[in-house]
Amino acid sequence: MDTLPEILFSQGTDQARSRRVRRLAAEGHLRKLHAGVYTSNLDAPADSVVLRHWRAIVGHLLPGGVISHRSAFDGRPQDGKLLVTRGRTRRTLELPGLTVEVLPGPPAVTDGAARDVPYGSLFLASEPRRFLENLGRGRGWSERVLPQQEVEVQLDRMLALRGEHRLNDLRDACRTLAGLLDMTTEFARLDGIVGALLGTHAARNLSARQALARAAGRPYDPGRLDLFDTLFSALNREVFAAIADPAPAGLARENFAFFESYFSNYIEGTTFTVAEAESIIFDGRIIENRSADSHDILGTFAAATRSPWRDRPAQDADEFLAWLKSVNAQVMQQRPEKKPGEWKDQVNQAGSTVFVLPELVPGTLREAFERILALVDPLARALMTMFVVTEVHPFIDGNGRTARLAMNCVLSAAGLARIIVPTVHREDYLLPLKALSNNADAKPFVAAMTRIQSWSAAFDYGAPRDQLRARLAACHAFEEDLKSYRLVFPERPG
Repeated sequence: MDTLPEILFSQGTDQARSRRVRRLAAEGHLRKLHAGVYTSNLDAPADSVVLRHWRAIVGHLLPGGVISHRSAFDGRPQDGKLLVTRGRTRRTLELPGLTVEVLPGPPAVTDGAARDVPYGSLFLASEPRRFLENLGRGRGWSERVLPQQEVEVQLDRMLALRGEHRLNDLRDACRTLAGLLDMTTEFARLDGIVGALLGTHAARNLSARQALARAAGRPYDPGRLDLFDTLFSALNREVFAAIADPAPAGLARENFAFFESYFSNYIEGTTFTVAEAESIIFDGRIIENRSADSHDILGTFAAATRSPWRDRPAQDADEFLAWLKSVNAQVMQQRPEKKPGEWKDQVNQAGSTVFVLPELVPGTLREAFERILALVDPLARALMTMFVVTEVHPFIDGNGRTARLAMNCVLSAAGLARIIVPTVHREDYLLPLKALSNNADAKPFVAAMTRIQSWSAAFDYGAPRDQLRARLAACHAFEEDLKSYRLVFPERPG
């Protein structure tokens, strides 16, 4: 008995085996799940057993059936329901934890480019077939097919990831298949949607916001918007301290901007000694054989001290895109090969993270700006702005510096402390960003950024620069050995 499989069938070509299964069931060694379907597991919940073995069970009961309609997109039961096309009669099979709705319709297509995919004793509807089936209409069909908006989103995603050529290939395959399956009406709907996405048909064929945005020439990355919504919710419910700007003008502003620019470049690999950076910014010296690097730090310093980059954030989406282009052009002006101030024209990534595709950059930034503007607290808006620019990565280079300048611009406009990310804090800055990007966990990011803002505001920036530098050094700000040093706050006088 210990060698019996978990699922057994009493109907099949092996009559001796079928009789043995029925005998074991009669003796109480097997439990009946459905006519002809038994399990040797007498302890586990029946629905768990069925869902573990649904493909073998359904394949036994409906051999040659096609997993179809909305079930074809998942390739498995959803919410305890599976749709299978087979035969000429509509019926329903009820098993523990699983309802199989059998729909009359064409058998599996086994030839040609749009042939259905063998899946054990079943078939999985081909990509062209599943799109056509999910554009069907009629009484009682709303529960069998995806809403049209979801179909549009799927097609828009295909266009974004595979390109216009592959979307046209899909349409051609659907055209051929529609004649075989008598789905010409469904194909007409699909043709209208694809045409609208490609700009050759009127947008009235579309209803999904994502698809309408593409038809209007502003496609966006929906996955990133889900991530931005996660951060939005976390920031919107947070209560932040209002930390006043410790360096609003004069020498204090200049000193703060110097160290902000120094560390912002250092974290991106543009490394100088503090003395070299001082000679670049305050003496106009360009370091020999490092002209572009020298201008990077000059450009960042200029953006940190002058309007509109310092304290005049965008008020609408058009201004937001223009502001980002302007500040990136300012920082990267001596690197023409990086196309400063122009949206990227190639995919960029960091490790396993692939940033927003080039054609989706403007639309994603526009959609994200709606979330930025909806946040009331200035620090919340600033952190949202920084993460949006970091996550979209809209330029070939200079994205980190652009993101931090955008964040600090929002803070300065509200009279709040800007944020410096010192060298020793690099991992405590980057790892929470990664946790948010990869795991949609906003808590570490919010905690890390509020802490570093408090640290940034804890110094007397009106002091002579050499004294300020010594105090920063005493807090380990310049240390690169992150195993031996951690960021500490300055001691309060008196």
